[in-house]
Amino acid sequence: MNSQATIESVSISQLLKATIAALIIAIVILVTIVLPAEYGIDPTGIGGRLGLTALAEADDPAAPEVLLPPDVSTEAASAAPVIVHAAPFQHEQMSVTLPPGKGAEIKAAMKSGDSFVFSWRSEGGVVSFDMHGDETNAAEDEFTSYWVDRSKPTGSGSFVAPFDGNHGWYWYNGGDQAVTVTVEVAGYFEKLFRPGH
Repeated sequence: MNSQATIESVSISQLLKATIAALIIAIVILVTIVLPAEYGIDPTGIGGRLGLTALAEADDPAAPEVLLPPDVSTEAASAAPVIVHAAPFQHEQMSVTLPPGKGAEIKAAMKSGDSFVFSWRSEGGVVSFDMHGDETNAAEDEFTSYWVDRSKPTGSGSFVAPFDGNHGWYWYNGGDQAVTVTVEVAGYFEKLFRPGH
């Protein structure tokens, strides 16, 4: 009877030790292999060193696989002229009223490579304008002109920012009546604003 109790206690003791050992091994495998490979979670850094976090990035469900027709290679697809923007797509309109003999600006804050299409019109008369930009941290009178013209009632086009900074228009009313200029901008920019306001 005593020998049977000893055998049972040894077996239970061994079973308990084996269970604890298996649990510890399972936790180590979970933390070092499964989490980095499946979810990109790598608290120990081992998954990154083994290249397992790349598996999670490649298997991202937020980026579904794109199926291409058989005659289109991935090399041709990767060479397509797609420009990715950090700024969200926006569509804004802003107006400014110019008294006789006065001018005003409307600008868009943009990063290099951001772009928009624009259209402006004046009501009450024609205006002279200078479409220009000033780099971030440029001196107050330092700017680059893109398009300058006189006596125009409208203007439209597309624009790609050549540098980080503020890009837009200065309109001048040389007539004897107030003129309201309205500009509409659609594209990628941080904000549309009136400098000094």
